[in-house]
Amino acid sequence: MLNNTSSLPAYLASRRSCRPRDMVAPGPDAARLKAIVATAMRTPDHGKLSPWRVVHIAADQRDLLAAKLREAYRQEKPEAGRLELEAMDLFAAHAPEMLVVLYSPKESSKIPDWEQQLSVGAFTMNLLHAIHAEGFVGGWITGWPAFNNNVRNLFGQNHEKIAGFVYIGSPAKPLEERPRPDADAVFSQWTPDEN
Repeated sequence: MLNNTSSLPAYLASRRSCRPRDMVAPGPDAARLKAIVATAMRTPDHGKLSPWRVVHIAADQRDLLAAKLREAYRQEKPEAGRLELEAMDLFAAHAPEMLVVLYSPKESSKIPDWEQQLSVGAFTMNLLHAIHAEGFVGGWITGWPAFNNNVRNLFGQNHEKIAGFVYIGSPAKPLEERPRPDADAVFSQWTPDEN
């Protein structure tokens, strides 16, 4: 948990994603999970639309999720082999806690779809920061299940999309730093044309 003597920039820079397969118990209890989601809602949201929803998949629902993923995978890929179907089982089984983040646009709004998409991305990133602040690790995964309509229908409606699956737990091993782009490669000073 973030303590008041920490340097916030250093703390934020210490956040790393963890592979879901490398997560172990404990994960957050129900109260901390709700606090994580509540914190993530402090997200830029033009028009106050909240174009996102979160569905929690409990530990005792993971076998059912695996079966539903297999069924959807077979419908799309009837020739799927054993390893592909086992991958669906693993997808459902990783980490102590799993959240499905849904992009739920408000179509009647004057706020452009693109801004609503940016908001769901910011919300999901805030989830990862809130998970880190609570002392856990998180991983934001998409993969095949995020883009299949039958999987989406397990959690949402036709106008919604799965923005990702967020896994939460404790690291089974120390997290490794991954290469990051050099700041000079992405940051520049505007030099307007004088003409």
